[in-house]
Amino acid sequence: MLLCTAVRQRIINLADERNITLHKLSLNSGIPYSTLSSFMNGKSNSITLTTLLHLCEGANVELQDFFKDPLFKEVEAEDVRTSSELK
Repeated sequence: MLLCTAVRQRIINLADERNITLHKLSLNSGIPYSTLSSFMNGKSNSITLTTLLHLCEGANVELQDFFKDPLFKEVEAEDVRTSSELK
């Protein structure tokens, strides 16, 4: 599983566990819904650690606990190099 996919799934799982919508999570965390939506819908494949920290705070979970989930046991990093760098 790609790292961005694992992070997306973990955010979904946290919202489900806390019985809140992603919109409510964005309100709780102070992160604009457009920012969260862009990441969750795959329009963006990156999220800053600061944004993730605020989302964790909005879900009342420690950042370290966010990553303790089994989803992160075997993640693959995305290759962010440009095609010219790969040649």
